[in-house]
Amino acid sequence: MISKWMSVIVMLVTFVNGARNEDGIQPCAKVHTSSSVVPLGSPVTATCVIREDCPLVTGQAVHIEWRLDDRLIPSSPEASESSRVSRAVISSFNHTRAILTCCIQASPPQVVAGVEIRAGYPPEAPQNLTCQTNLTNPITITCSWDPGQRETHLPTQYSLHTEMWAENENYSYKLPQGVHHYTIPRFEFVLFYDMKIYVKAVNELGETTSAPLVLEPVSSAKFDPPSIQVISKRYGCLRLNWNLSPDQAWLQSLNLEYRFKSVDSTQWNDPVLVQNAKTPVDMCHLLHWTRYFAQIRVRYQQSPWSEWSSSQSGVTLESAPTGRLDSWMEISEDPLLKQLNISLFWKPSKGFRANGQNVSYIVLVQKRVVCSTRENYCTFSLSRSVKKVYVKAVNAAGKSSPTVVQIYKHKAHPVVLDATAVPYGNNSFLVQWRSMDSSGLSDYVVKWRPLLKSGLSHIQFDIAGQNQSSIVITGSFEPYKPYGISVYPRFTDGIGPPKTFNAYLREKAPSMVPKLHIQKTWNSDIKITWDEIPLDQRNGKIQDYTVFYWNQKGPVNVVNVDTEKRSVILKDPSVHGAILMVSTFGGSLNGSAVHFEFQPFDEVASAMIVIGSVFGLSLLIIFIVLTCFSKHERFKGIFWPVVPDPANSFVLRLTSESTQYTHPSCDSEDPIYLSHLSFPDIPMKLSKEEDDLWINSSEETSDLGESICGSPFITEYSGSNSDSVPYATVVFSGFCNSPPPKEPHVYLRSESTQPLLEAEEPFTPKCYQNLALGGMTEEQHFFGPSHDCVPEEVADPESLWDDFPFLRALAMNDTEND
Repeated sequence: MISKWMSVIVMLVTFVNGARNEDGIQPCAKVHTSSSVVPLGSPVTATCVIREDCPLVTGQAVHIEWRLDDRLIPSSPEASESSRVSRAVISSFNHTRAILTCCIQASPPQVVAGVEIRAGYPPEAPQNLTCQTNLTNPITITCSWDPGQRETHLPTQYSLHTEMWAENENYSYKLPQGVHHYTIPRFEFVLFYDMKIYVKAVNELGETTSAPLVLEPVSSAKFDPPSIQVISKRYGCLRLNWNLSPDQAWLQSLNLEYRFKSVDSTQWNDPVLVQNAKTPVDMCHLLHWTRYFAQIRVRYQQSPWSEWSSSQSGVTLESAPTGRLDSWMEISEDPLLKQLNISLFWKPSKGFRANGQNVSYIVLVQKRVVCSTRENYCTFSLSRSVKKVYVKAVNAAGKSSPTVVQIYKHKAHPVVLDATAVPYGNNSFLVQWRSMDSSGLSDYVVKWRPLLKSGLSHIQFDIAGQNQSSIVITGSFEPYKPYGISVYPRFTDGIGPPKTFNAYLREKAPSMVPKLHIQKTWNSDIKITWDEIPLDQRNGKIQDYTVFYWNQKGPVNVVNVDTEKRSVILKDPSVHGAILMVSTFGGSLNGSAVHFEFQPFDEVASAMIVIGSVFGLSLLIIFIVLTCFSKHERFKGIFWPVVPDPANSFVLRLTSESTQYTHPSCDSEDPIYLSHLSFPDIPMKLSKEEDDLWINSSEETSDLGESICGSPFITEYSGSNSDSVPYATVVFSGFCNSPPPKEPHVYLRSESTQPLLEAEEPFTPKCYQNLALGGMTEEQHFFGPSHDCVPEEVADPESLWDDFPFLRALAMNDTEND
């Protein structure tokens, strides 16, 4: 735009400064150049000639200068007398458009003439000429080309030319500037005759022509996408019926390509070419009872392919299942019924094909069906003699070949040393294991199940080769949920022990922290325990427990606890509070702070000692008061028993002073104590009821023994203490001034743990005869039980009294009473 305005200004100035004559106003000067359009970067030469009658130079010296746009350029005067001719040379013209002016030096300089110079490049030959026939109404040929990568900077004219040799007709089509395509109408070409097509480019620096394109118009036609219909006619094949659009249906002998994919696939298979295709086309070598999607496209000879048709689907015919099943068996023995309880699992192998719908499975033992199910597992019981079972897949078209499943026995031969699992993607685990070399190893079975779900339907498995040490298992794994994974070595003759562990696809902090239970031990330590976190709230594998505890003044202390213990003993008795933190690989969670206070152990011990002392002293005082002030002689006798001393007996003194015994008066101030005398009124002849009452009575006749012994009325009794020493207790029929009894006196024996004399043996002595009681019956003559001893005949009665002075005195007293 600036260059155009400069040209206009130069022309106006030239005419203003021009000379007037009879022909009109003439310019003062004129500039001559070799060319006004030059190749870019080429040299330019210009000459300026000033007229003699130019009013600007009349009567004065002339000095000419050159300017290219606003820039002064060097010049040289021509060899002439008037010096009114000047020449300028531009060695390299690098402007696409510029104004070259001739000026007369003045103040300011006066422009007397000028010229516009343009520069650019000659056009490149058009490239990539293509033409395509459109067979829809109206039928046309559209051609397009590439003008080239270089800008010419000059106006370039493009034209399309066609030559039809058969018709001897030529056509040329000029295009607007900047347009590089053209559509040839139907009446200017013939579909089935060859024609030559080329493009010509022209500008001020030259012209070029593209390489010619020779084609048959119908061969450059791009057909519309055909329509198809999928029909299933044969096993493993689908038939494709296809049609062209109505405008193109008259064409025959087209080339066709089809492609297909199964319903569970994401990629199409490689296209299959069919030359000179006719409808229909069979698409074979397909899987049975599988849904496929199909597409086709067409072209005529080497014409462009049409676009792919829309997808249409079809299902191949159903046939009997093929291939084998992978299996896994868990066996337990029933010792009572002598049977094997079997849980059998199976899944399709890589080569298995269901080839139909509604597939079920049957398990056979010696042609007998033991299980029929649509699931992938079955449980049943078998005799121990059965060595193998068979599994078949069944659909409406038939049954598969049987898969043999051996009934393996458990072997106590560990092969798998260690096993781990790490997440592998969003829904898989990479299971790895280490094993030792073992003969007879056939493969490994990797079994897994969700620990939060029960039932055999959740058990899955996969099989790895004997040389493998890892496998990727894929399933509906959920994050933060535990899964139990086991790796079994399988031999040709049995199953080895597994390596079992738990795994998480992703982990996070536990959902809860168990409550702390606090208790204090006797040695001033504090024991903290907590319960196990429920499995569904762990959200990962528990790595450790951390207990933070503190006292009121000290810092916070940390104790790490093993996951198996769930308890810790703190040696600091002044702990004021504690917090439990549970950690997994995915994070940690802190529980609530527990504050607790214990009294110091010294205070507790002092309080317990004081309370115990007061309680014991109170019991002692009560005991003393009851003992001293009690009127119950039996109660006193328990703690202070009256043990007789025969050596200092008052009766012994009486026998030494006089051989006459005087019955003491009841009113005597010094009563005679014969050890301890009991005076029950016992008849000489007791009835059976009275005898039983006497035996069962809880009232003792002496406080020195446990019961009466040696009574002639209790013939079957013997003392309970075999180590006691018996001596006499006297039982009288009357008391004090009562008349003497008519019946002879009875002497009973009593037991005591105190020996009567030091010379006596600690066993029950023999029975002795009562010499003073000659009138008694034979069974009344003896002391002690009458069933285990026989009275001995005594030759000298006096010698017997020497052994029993106490009884001698009694006998003398009894004689006097008589």
